[in-house]
Amino acid sequence: MDFSFCFTSSPIIFFLVHFLLVASLFCPVHSSQIFNHTFRPQKELQKLNFIRTRLTQINKPFVKSIQSPDGDIIDCVVSHHQPAFDHPLLKGQKPLDPPERPRRHEQRSDLSENFQIWSISGESCPEGSIPIRRTREEDMLRASSVGRFGRKMRRGVRRDSNSNGHEHAVGYVSGDQYYGAKASINVWAPRVANQYEFSLSQIWLISGSFGNDLNTIEAGWQVSPELYGDRQPRLFTYWTTDAYEGSGCYNLLCSGFVQTNNRIAIGAAISPTSSYGGGQFDITLLIWKDPKHGNWWLELGRGILVGYWPSLLFTHLREHASMVQFGGEIVNSRPRGSHSGTQMGSGHFAGEGFGKASYFRNLEVVDWDNNLLPCSNLRVLADHPNCYDIRPALNSVWANYFYYGGPGRNLRCP
Repeated sequence: MDFSFCFTSSPIIFFLVHFLLVASLFCPVHSSQIFNHTFRPQKELQKLNFIRTRLTQINKPFVKSIQSPDGDIIDCVVSHHQPAFDHPLLKGQKPLDPPERPRRHEQRSDLSENFQIWSISGESCPEGSIPIRRTREEDMLRASSVGRFGRKMRRGVRRDSNSNGHEHAVGYVSGDQYYGAKASINVWAPRVANQYEFSLSQIWLISGSFGNDLNTIEAGWQVSPELYGDRQPRLFTYWTTDAYEGSGCYNLLCSGFVQTNNRIAIGAAISPTSSYGGGQFDITLLIWKDPKHGNWWLELGRGILVGYWPSLLFTHLREHASMVQFGGEIVNSRPRGSHSGTQMGSGHFAGEGFGKASYFRNLEVVDWDNNLLPCSNLRVLADHPNCYDIRPALNSVWANYFYYGGPGRNLRCP
């Protein structure tokens, strides 16, 4: 091709090329900005394509869609089409039948299946389907890392030190083989200081070292503006087999947890919540290992089975847990160089007691013979007791229990 002909017959193109060449000689910084601006839309397009591909993996075809008053959309997905069965080891399977419950399992909780905002109107999913909170484009765009959407931040997980801004106030038992745990937790709506922090209260079942082979199963309630786009407390689950590096996720945002319940939406907002000096609302969670199949089941309240974590997801937890933890966790990003004002639990210290502080009550563990037993040798730990503290106690009604929580930044916690 005769390039001189192209330039002379297209004076606009000639002028544009000439301008860019001159700009690159005399204004190299401005020239690079021009080219960066030119190519940035391509990067954004790649990001959006990644998000849309990921959304097709997460959001399955549904048989019914329910609009929640709080803005959530709940999709009713056929049970064997849920994300869990995308896992290579679970493909072609269907949800298992209910397992044998632990012995001496007293169902003292008043929790009904209508404790979430989306179901208050009486809506539910048809038999044979499960409710899944729809993930939207804006949810992923809000994430600090699109590639790690739905996963906890990588971090060290030792409980005798604070790392990467994660702070805890927990009660724990260790030194034995644990096949499950149970507790009642009161639910609050703590203040979370910014989008990239969270506050949660949960049960952890832990096995492996506190290195890269850590296995955990987790369930409770959390407030996470980054994940959900608001500051409502929501039921959640989590799991990992490699200390939060590459495996596991929240809720049903990856293949793993198998849901069996058609009335509970994991990740949906909880209502009502506890009020300071007023009514207290708690949820009872039981996690235990099915003696027959070895899977770890989650139950709420009065025998409400939610689903299970298949044992094949894990390495160490294929057998049993070596530690159980109950308590709170927050992320402290140290905004403006000082401690975060993100609250744990009610946002009040343990010493304020019932109706003001947060609590875990009736702490129990499951032994090798599928018996529920009161926690013995419960120990407590607060990473920063001037910011969030914990106080254990014992009585005939609540058995082993503790109060915990705190306001974060205050006169004691600068």
